[in-house]
Amino acid sequence: MPHSKKILVTGGAGNIGSALVKRLITNQENLVVVVDNLSTGNIEKLPLADNLRFVKADCNDFSQLSQVMYANNFDYVFHLAAVVGVQRTQANPILVLNDIDGIKNVLTLSKNGNVKHVYFSSSSEVYGEPVEIPQNEYSTPLNSRVPYAVVKNVGECFFRSYWQEYQLPYTIFRFFNTYGPNQSTDFVIPRFLAAALKNQNITIYGDGSQTRTFTYVDDTIETMMSIFNKGLLKNDVVNIGSDKLMTILDLAKSIIAITGSKSQIEFLPPLKEGDMTRRQPDNSKMREILGRELVTLEQGIKNLLKDDLFLQLTGVK
Repeated sequence: MPHSKKILVTGGAGNIGSALVKRLITNQENLVVVVDNLSTGNIEKLPLADNLRFVKADCNDFSQLSQVMYANNFDYVFHLAAVVGVQRTQANPILVLNDIDGIKNVLTLSKNGNVKHVYFSSSSEVYGEPVEIPQNEYSTPLNSRVPYAVVKNVGECFFRSYWQEYQLPYTIFRFFNTYGPNQSTDFVIPRFLAAALKNQNITIYGDGSQTRTFTYVDDTIETMMSIFNKGLLKNDVVNIGSDKLMTILDLAKSIIAITGSKSQIEFLPPLKEGDMTRRQPDNSKMREILGRELVTLEQGIKNLLKDDLFLQLTGVK
């Protein structure tokens, strides 16, 4: 069957990327190409399919990315590749800043290759410490100085600028803590779950009073797919995340209760920076797009506990 849409997903072997790829390839008219350098991604997260190709390459290297993009003449690009994880990004600030090169490479090659629309993975981190709650896409200032957040903020500016200068259409996704079976234990829910399932101590930075919202990956992907399939939010930005607040301490207690674990909670010194005290999106756009309630945290965790790949990735099975 000829493919009517050619789609590039950078960072497609990551948590959100691999889940997005699985949804995109269900439409046989889509040819999906994943580019990932596998620094944090895992090729085992990707399914086998006739309309899926994988290329190990670094988006920050223009020559590597240009070979892929010139060979395929993509219609759409999802740029999700990035250095991720609070501790990893703080320990490797130059590596994080290098992701600006990848953003510029994706946009330049998309412009030159007549790509119809580019989608960018931004983050709730861009908001920094909240000056208003919930955090609205237009009224809340982007004010974090952490390198990861700065790169995402600069990236958003590049996408807006390429529309202004070259009329390259874009959509920006600001993700708030999406968790799912393909997420690594660098992140809080899989890390807590892995410890709980092994009856090991669950470690918390600070006193655990910092609040977060947690979004099950199915809600994130369904929102992205609706935006993509219906052509919504052109040249716009959207918060993608649950608005149900929970402290990190309550998260740990909930996971211990749901798993029936014997784990104890251990408190560590707070991180020097990057661990925001509170984060809560104004997700009215997302809720309107979904048209239903979001998956509850308890249901999401139960989904993870039934997922063989998640149990393998966390070393439990």
